Amino acid sequence: MSKPAIGFIGLGLMGGAMVGRLQDQGYDLTVLGNRDRTYLDQALARGASEASTGREVAAASDIVMLCMGTSDHVESRMRGADGVLAGLKPGATVIDFGTSLPGSTRTLGEETQAAGGTYLDAPLGRTPSHAKDGLLNIMCSGDKAAFDKVEPVLQDLGENVFHLGALGSGHTIKLINNFFGMTVANAMAEAFAMADVAGVDRQQMYDVMAAGPLHSGMMDFVKGYGVDEDPNQLAFAIKNAAKDVGYYARMADEAGVDSIMSKCALAALTEARDTGRGDDMVSQMVDFYAAKFGK
Repeated sequence: MSKPAIGFIGLGLMGGAMVGRLQDQGYDLTVLGNRDRTYLDQALARGASEASTGREVAAASDIVMLCMGTSDHVESRMRGADGVLAGLKPGATVIDFGTSLPGSTRTLGEETQAAGGTYLDAPLGRTPSHAKDGLLNIMCSGDKAAFDKVEPVLQDLGENVFHLGALGSGHTIKLINNFFGMTVANAMAEAFAMADVAGVDRQQMYDVMAAGPLHSGMMDFVKGYGVDEDPNQLAFAIKNAAKDVGYYARMADEAGVDSIMSKCALAALTEARDTGRGDDMVSQMVDFYAAKFGK
């Protein structure tokens, strides 16, 4: 049975790893990158075709995948004379793998349906290293028939593939997930900095905390830098974390509720980003808190 033709827009760290995995699995790809051509050129060297617009990507593809930084980026690639919607094949599926605002997702779903296709949101869990091996967590939502149609492709990309109901549910759950994760990461980063203030050993503090019910993967990721000086166990930039927690707060506001717990994490991440730490990894928030404490 022939594999669907795939278009992929957004070959950053995660998108590039996903494209490599798709090529490993024998898919033909048409790709559209951004200013950094590192992963784009790698894909071209392995036989992918390069498009210059979203419209060209869509015209060549049965499935169009987007892995982009913000809802604004996704909307700009979807709309307009050179956008994906302008070139969409009848019956094609568009999948947004990024972390986007649910309201934007639902609006794009309506526009995609009007253009003759189907829109799915499928935000991701885990890291680019998992993507290389097809071990992502994929939180997909939208039309079930469209999901069933593309599920074999998603299974080639993910170890755990979920269908979560109506369009936008995936992005909603992902924002809640990232809010929780970034709140835990910031709490652990401050804990390491406070250990310095209090004059206790970081490793010993971690050993005690990890022996009890507080132990988590996120704790270990932050310990990877706070103790072991490896920032890349959690390959997620502070600027991206600030964006995601900001989207969570915006989602709460649009729902008419006031998020209490997100305020501290968002304030810290935003200050760190705005003072030159945006490209650092989230585990390096340890240094942000240490600097705040004068240590």
